[in-house]
Formats: sequence, C-alpha cells, structure tokens
Amino acid sequence: MDSKKSILFVVLLATLITLALGQTRVGFYQTSCPRVETIVQTAVRSAINSNPAIAPGLLRMHFHDCFVNGCDASILIDGASSEKTAPPNGFLRGFEVIDAAKTQLETACPGVVSCADILALAARDSVVQTGGASWQVPLGRRDGLVSRASDTGSLPGFNEPLNALIRKFADKNLNTQDLVTLSGAHTIGTASCLTFSYRLYNYNNTNGPDPSIDPSFLPTLRNLCPNGGDGTRRVTLDTSSVGNFDNSYYRNLRNRRGVLESDAALWNNPATQTLVNRFLGIRGLAGLTFNVEFGRSMVKMGNIELKTGSQGEIRRVCTAIN
Repeated sequence: MDSKKSILFVVLLATLITLALGQTRVGFYQTSCPRVETIVQTAVRSAINSNPAIAPGLLRMHFHDCFVNGCDASILIDGASSEKTAPPNGFLRGFEVIDAAKTQLETACPGVVSCADILALAARDSVVQTGGASWQVPLGRRDGLVSRASDTGSLPGFNEPLNALIRKFADKNLNTQDLVTLSGAHTIGTASCLTFSYRLYNYNNTNGPDPSIDPSFLPTLRNLCPNGGDGTRRVTLDTSSVGNFDNSYYRNLRNRRGVLESDAALWNNPATQTLVNRFLGIRGLAGLTFNVEFGRSMVKMGNIELKTGSQGEIRRVCTAIN
C-alpha cells in the first residue's frame, strides 16, 4: 500500500471509529469537504463586516441550539411552533449567514456538512471576528429531526436565580465554572429593556431599584429604559468595551454593572464571585485566562446530546427537515 493510500485508510478508519463511538473530532471533513472552515469563516466575516450585531447573534444561536435537545441545528428549522418561534429566541439574528454558508457548501460538497456543524463553526468565527481567540472545533454532528417551541424551557432565563441556572447547566453536564465562563459571551451583544428594566424601578415590589446595581450606573440605565418606555429597545450588555470580545464583562460584574439579573447574580454569590475574580487575576487566587477557558467551555457545550453516526440527518436546506 503506497503512502497516499495509507493516509486515506487512516483517515477513513478514524472517521468510522468516530461514527461508531458517537463522537465529534477535529478534522472530521478533512477529506470529504476540506474547505468547510474557510467557507464558513468567509460567510461570517462578510456578514459581521456589514452588520456587527451578527456576531453576538450567531454566538447566542449556537448556545440556544445546544441547550434544547442538543447541538443539532433544530433552532434553524422554520415552522409555526418550532424553537425559532419561542420567546427566548425572538431576538436571535444571523440565520441568513448560516443559510449562505450552507448554500456554498452544498455546491462544494453536496449533502456532506451538517447545519449543526456550520453553526458551531460560525459561533467560533464570530468570537474571532470581534477580537477573541480561536479554538479548534470538533465536528461530525448531525442535524435533528424535531424542533418544538415547547422544549425551550431548558434555556437559562435572564431572571432565574443562580441555583436554577447552575442546575440547568448541570443538566447539560456543564459545571459552575462553565456557567461563569460562557456568561462571558455577554461581553458582546445587547439586551432588550424588557429583560432588565424591572430591576430599575420597582424591584420585587420595593418601589425602588435592585440594590445590587451600582447607584452611579442607575441613571444611565434609566435614561436608556425609562419607566413604561419601549421594552424592545436594545441596550449594550458590556458598556465598557462595546463590540470587543474580552474579559471586561467580569470587571462590570465586580463594579456592580451587570445589566441582566442573571449576570449580576454571579457577583452576588461567593462561589461564582471567586470565579469572576479568578478571571480578573485577583492576587491570591489561581488565575483563569478568559480566551482559553471560553474555548474549552464552548467545546464542552458543543458536545451536548450529540447526534452522530446514523442518528438525525444531514439537511440539504438548514430551515427544513429533508
């Protein structure tokens, strides 16, 4: 057997083993669609250059996909009662970017690359395009056959208590450090006034604001979201580093400037506060590097409830089951 045939045999054997074990791996499309990462990266870069808001949209889309029946691109499916229609997914954006990448991939290597893998790559590339570090994305997911709005209760909520958030992450085999790390995605993107304005005026029927908010930050938020104002108005989550993927989110938490209640809760609990301080490099604590840990947690999240091998399908159009 010559060297080229030997290499091909090894690659095919690795692919078969991966399928048998139900795992993803880096280089999954090395022979079947070698340009997959370049094609997705180009589509993502073009979209973000035209509209920077696409970056947090794609990142959140991957998160919302994985937390509902696994990373299977069910978030992309159209339908009157699909996941896409559920209230937590109402402000997601970037679906057209996945469609654009899929169209190009169907030309380059028809029926090979799953929509779930495109979404996983697009999330990584969105981080890179906004200044974050890259990581290797294991591939080999297959697309789901079911998408129900009624299943989205597993998504962490913006106003849920911390113990509920920890439980939801644990249900997906993600630990408390993963929770604090992945929450750092809020260093880019926005939230609607509807999701946090209740903290500004009559918090828990006290006729006053949430006491955990920095009093000097309160006027800024109230100007952006007046009492009884437009609940759909979008407000930047990381006011100190708009559009840049960095660890300034954690400085905001320390300064009691977390916009969402679920973010602020990370500083108000001793265990998660310690993790926040580790990301900030506080003396006396073992430091955590945000860019490194974020990539690790994204790989863990990207392996939630995988569909591989003969499970699911490879959709030819991401918005519809074959």
